[in-house]
Order: sequence, then C-alpha cells, then structure tokens
Amino acid sequence: MTAAPQRNRLARLSGQFSGKRVLVVGDMVADEYILGAPLKVSREAPVLVLGQRDTFTVPGGATNPGVNARTLGAEVYLSGVIGDDASGHRLLDKLQEYGVHTEGLLCAPGRPTYTKTRVLAGDRQLRQQQIVRIDLVSEDGLSDEVTERMQTYISETLPQVDAIILSDYENGVISPAIIGTVLPLARELEKIVVVDSHGDLARFKGVTALTPNQPEAEATFGEPVTGIESLERAGERLLTVTESEGVLITRGSEGMSLFERGRTPVHLPVSDLTRVTEIFDPTGAGDTVAATFTLALTARAAMADAAALANIAAGLVVRRLGCATNSPEELLAAIQASAPD
Repeated sequence: MTAAPQRNRLARLSGQFSGKRVLVVGDMVADEYILGAPLKVSREAPVLVLGQRDTFTVPGGATNPGVNARTLGAEVYLSGVIGDDASGHRLLDKLQEYGVHTEGLLCAPGRPTYTKTRVLAGDRQLRQQQIVRIDLVSEDGLSDEVTERMQTYISETLPQVDAIILSDYENGVISPAIIGTVLPLARELEKIVVVDSHGDLARFKGVTALTPNQPEAEATFGEPVTGIESLERAGERLLTVTESEGVLITRGSEGMSLFERGRTPVHLPVSDLTRVTEIFDPTGAGDTVAATFTLALTARAAMADAAALANIAAGLVVRRLGCATNSPEELLAAIQASAPD
C-alpha cells in the first residue's frame, strides 16, 4: 500500500530520471526466444513438435538494467564483452535501437556471446509456456588485454556519470581486477554504486547498496532464511560484511526488504499491481529493481522511497514476457494507481 504523501514523492522522483547518467558494468547476455505452436508428438522421441511462429532477441543480463534505466530517461553506458557472432550482432542492434552507448562493449576473440535461448510453446489464444532453456556460456576468464581495455573505459567514463551498476551473472566479467578498478575510483569521485550480483556479495566493500534476491543473500553466508528474524539477521550481516549503506533483498512473492545502517528494516509487500494480476514472467525483475532503485538514488531519494519505487516498477514488468522495461508514463500511472493505506 502507498499512502498519498509517499505517492506524491514517488511521482516527483520518477520525473527526475531524465538526463541522469548511469554506467552498467557486467555480464552482457542475449536473451533469445523461439515461440511455437504444438503440432504433434515426435516419432523420434516422446517430445512435442512445434511449428515455429516467431523468434526474437531482447537485451538480458547486465544489458537489462541498462535498458531499463534508458527507457526511464537515463543516458546509459555499458561496459562488458560480447562475441563476434550472430547473437552478439543481434544484441548490439537491439541496444542501438534503445539508444544505449555501446562503445564499451568489447569483442573477446574466441569467446561467444553469453546467450540464453528460451523455447516457448502455446497456441495463439493461450499463454506461452517455457518448455526448455538453452544456455551458451564460456567458462574462460577474460584475457589481460580485454580486462585492461575495460579498466580504461571504466576509468574514462566513471567521472562523467551519476551512478554505476555492477551486474554480475558469474560469467567472469566482474573479476577482482574490475572490482579493484571500480570501487576505489567510485569512492574517490563520490559516485553511487549499486551491486546486483549472483555471486559472493562480500567482495563488494563500501558500495552504496546491494540488491540481491533472497537465495543470493542466503548463499553468501550459507544459511537459509526461514522467517523474518533470520531475514533481518541476514540483512544486518550483509550491511556489516559489505560495509554498505543499504541492502535491498528481493523476495519474490513475499515482496522485498530494505536494510539501512541505523534504521529499522522496512518490509514491502509485493506491489499492488502484482496482487491484482497473475504474474506472467519474473525474468529480469531483479534488473528492473536495480535500475529503478539506482535512478531514484541519483535523484536524491531516501532509500525507503527508492525501494518503494523499485517495487512498483517490478510489479509492472513481471506481467510481460521476458526482460521487460517501463516507460516514465507507465511508471507514473502505476504510482498513481497504487492503493492508499
């Protein structure tokens, strides 16, 4: 529930995103979709034969928070690697359609574009259901040359932006060398740093905030979250270990919880939008949270308001297929439609 004074604050904040500058560093992913209608059962194996109806590529991984920030009005710069392959070219084309700066995307020789291919089946009148996902991912780390080129781009770009998002899908881009470049320089320049990492959260010392989901928070300490008490212990431990100002833990159908130094935890239920409509696809919702939360911080929002805005934004994108984004108009309408206390 969102009370009228907070709704007014959130509405003002959402209008201040235009012109903000955000650098996103991390694992760039091409999310490819193949949509088909079931035709019959194969004679070769007990599997469906689909008649392909459509195929398309959308920005995933670290490109998704970038595109989310871009569609909300920010100027976005990306730093990461892609391959010199069809998936990489399709991903670049989509990013350029959005007007994202791609000069920082480097081609790593012999390394394929990190690609997630989802096959969905369903009749035109029915909801498409994902039946299989195929991942193409390299196990190799980045070469010293590519890492140094990334470091140079980050060092040149960071002074020009308001915030940086580190988006770590554990594909080798967010290495100790990259962390060692970003964090000291960001602290020196007093930039906002938000971390959205699938890996060990304790690596990120002194950042502004982290936006893990609950399993990622649990994995950092190897302990399950079984209720509010254990959740709050995990949140406080993350604040201490990362020396961060805030931790926003997303909890799926349980909403999200914000932990700040010296403040009482704030537990947000799922967005009103999610409660009144059936969730369609949660893919990329965490990226939407990271992007919206970061932009709100660049507009000098209190973390509680930034979290509330991110919660509303996530409630919008889960109703759409794949890694989705929000426009400023959609976000404002959702804020205004959020139910009062």
